[in-house]
Amino acid sequence: MKTNLIFLSLFLGFLLLTSCTSKEKVSENPLEKQILAIKNEFAPDKRVALFDIIAIQNNTEIVLKGESNIMDAVSTLKDNLKKENISFIDSIKILPEVTLGGQTRGVIKISVANLRSKPSHSAELATQATLGTPVLVYKKKDNWYLIQTPDKYLSWVDAGGLQLMTKETYASWKLSDKIIFLDTYGLSYEQSDENTQVVSDLVAGDVMVLKDEQKDFYQVHYPDSRIAYVNKSQSKKYNEWLANLNPTQESLMKTSKSLMGLPYLWGGTSSKGVDCSGFTKTIYFLNGMVIPRDASQQIHVGELSDDKKNFDNLKPGDLLFFGVPATESKKERVVHVGMWIGNNEFIHASGRVHISSVDKNASNYDDYNFNRYLRSKRMLNANDLGIINLAKTDVFKD
Repeated sequence: MKTNLIFLSLFLGFLLLTSCTSKEKVSENPLEKQILAIKNEFAPDKRVALFDIIAIQNNTEIVLKGESNIMDAVSTLKDNLKKENISFIDSIKILPEVTLGGQTRGVIKISVANLRSKPSHSAELATQATLGTPVLVYKKKDNWYLIQTPDKYLSWVDAGGLQLMTKETYASWKLSDKIIFLDTYGLSYEQSDENTQVVSDLVAGDVMVLKDEQKDFYQVHYPDSRIAYVNKSQSKKYNEWLANLNPTQESLMKTSKSLMGLPYLWGGTSSKGVDCSGFTKTIYFLNGMVIPRDASQQIHVGELSDDKKNFDNLKPGDLLFFGVPATESKKERVVHVGMWIGNNEFIHASGRVHISSVDKNASNYDDYNFNRYLRSKRMLNANDLGIINLAKTDVFKD
């Protein structure tokens, strides 16, 4: 028994010694304060900026590890540490990865690509991107790519939805003439005849390279070089569409009502299904404007039109935001968005796309959302860098 007690004491002492030794050798994030300051400045929203950096101290050495797609943020961090006379070993990976072999651009090649929060089909559907959407490509994991869409949203797409390009091939694609598909749903065909083999389905907002015209059809090329024919009655030449863009209260309402009854889909931003902010985003995109992805981002652009439930101040096209107001201990939470269409009504995606009223005497009065209303913002004609005007910004075409 005495021998066993001596052995147990020695063993516990050994564990204590090795534990203390390990803590002395390695400590994580000794520069947490400096790193957090840079993250708050350059990448406060992880949905649109990647700055995943930590510092590890091993004995007397500090090692900076992680990755970022923001060169300025990394440079600023390192400059600040040098000014503080803090020595470090730089092991930060700047994206895009060199292993991509220069294929750091890409274009969505299917009608609607499902973009995930993680590189897995079982991961949350973060958002969607329609055919022809140009993206930045940052890294690859298994058969998935981390990409960034024109609204700066970061997400993962499987290889089946993305055509990789070098800067040179991307520049050539961007210079090409294009068409945009405008019907809610449709198909492309192998020949200029709707009785021939289908090439793929199409949804509103799909963009393809224009190669030729044959009677009632456009001959188009997909990003992966598939050739197909699209009915002219369902589409327009992209340049002509841009030239004729004149988003108005009426056009926004018309677009919103063309999507009536569309099913709710968490992460959806297409006519295959939409969530609340995906619906408002789609309305504006089909009117030539790219607004931020999520409701909690959309509320920070545009111009304030009401924050006191004075709905007489609203105009069709204004976005109404709903959620939980800020308190002394908690931040505001924006959880829902809809679009004002006049007559005390707004259209929104909740269960399905439908119209609700803020009039307590109306049959479609929405008591739940009325009581969690926060404020409304006007996107139309707003001078805001957070809103991309396709007629003025070269997203799909140079």
